Amino acid sequence: MKLLIKNIKSLVNIQDESTKFVAGKDLQNLNCINNAYLLIEEDKISDYGKMDELKLNDFDGETLDAEGRLVFPSFCDSHTHLVYAGSREVEYSDKIRGLSYEEIAKRGGGILNSAKLLHNTSEDSLYEQSLKRINEIIGFGTGAVEIKSGYGLTVEDELKMLRVIKRLKETTPVTIKSTFLGAHAVPAEYKGKQDDYVNIVINEMIPQVASEDLADYIDVFCDKGFFTVAQTDRILMAGLKYGLRPKIHANELDYSGGIQVGVKYDALSVDHLEFTGDDEIEALKNSETMPTLLPGAAFFLGMIDPPVRKMIDAGLPIALASDYNPGSSPSGNMKFVMSLGTIKLRMLPEEVIQATTINGAYAMGVNDEMGSITKGKKANVYITKKIPGYEFMPYAYTSHLIDKVILNGKLIS
Repeated sequence: MKLLIKNIKSLVNIQDESTKFVAGKDLQNLNCINNAYLLIEEDKISDYGKMDELKLNDFDGETLDAEGRLVFPSFCDSHTHLVYAGSREVEYSDKIRGLSYEEIAKRGGGILNSAKLLHNTSEDSLYEQSLKRINEIIGFGTGAVEIKSGYGLTVEDELKMLRVIKRLKETTPVTIKSTFLGAHAVPAEYKGKQDDYVNIVINEMIPQVASEDLADYIDVFCDKGFFTVAQTDRILMAGLKYGLRPKIHANELDYSGGIQVGVKYDALSVDHLEFTGDDEIEALKNSETMPTLLPGAAFFLGMIDPPVRKMIDAGLPIALASDYNPGSSPSGNMKFVMSLGTIKLRMLPEEVIQATTINGAYAMGVNDEMGSITKGKKANVYITKKIPGYEFMPYAYTSHLIDKVILNGKLIS
């Protein structure tokens, strides 16, 4: 199967040679080709270039005319919780009335509320609810997504979530990575005996998750009111014994030490990072850990924003992800995440494009196969409607600008 996209107004984020990620000032260097073509063969990017260089006299495949339109690599959303049961709009009203995220959690809301809903939901129903969200984000231009467990908080329910994620991997065209997050919150029955729950995560959950090959990564919510550095250390060590590389919730609520423990264990990413100071930036320098920001959660909760410009000026890479979840970021729209990156975090359009594509791909371990327009990478791209230029994507923050989606070389919509 061959697909030729011709007359592309601008082919965005081209990397002739695949790179791990883009950092510091290089985030501003976005390589594009105007008046371009893109050739897809089977499920891979085969070739690209300027239209006046195109030589296909006897082309026997399908052709799409993208005149006036841009072509981007699909979004790579490296942090979501989109497998969940029900919704939590009542807590949203509590938040409007002035209750903080921590106060809602202490009242039995938050993650514990989602855990109760999930416990009372069948695996088939959970799959059907989650499939709708997957199809939604595909329409928003996402071609790769990481999905976490963490609303189970028992062995049986964590396994239920991970089996649903595995089923989504097998039945949808989007690339999915699975993360075990048994240490997302402390169940109410373990209040005052948190270490006992940590022991269950280590001795019961991790071995069963590994035995069924249900997770690519392991995560811990290492933050104020959740899991300590010492507990995180124990859980990550146990996960590594089963080949689970860490991804850490860190420094969303305070200076928790989560960034440092993540770097210590070579975490693929540390995520949230609202509270990031000089010590945290220094720890991230020269590491292989991707700082991943979730501006949708900070926006929804009214929290402080991380010091992005300071991080970029220090030479760090940055990824942006949606944190799609029912409590603090009920949206998987990565185009809106780009807009929040420019509006709230003062990132440039070029920077947010890199942060939601190649750097997001790195933060979920798929940068070798997607995240940029590169020969040999998976043909996951989207075609915009007719727009002036790539800056218009984050600028027009509520407009639906995606016209066609191609995943694995096939036209999806």
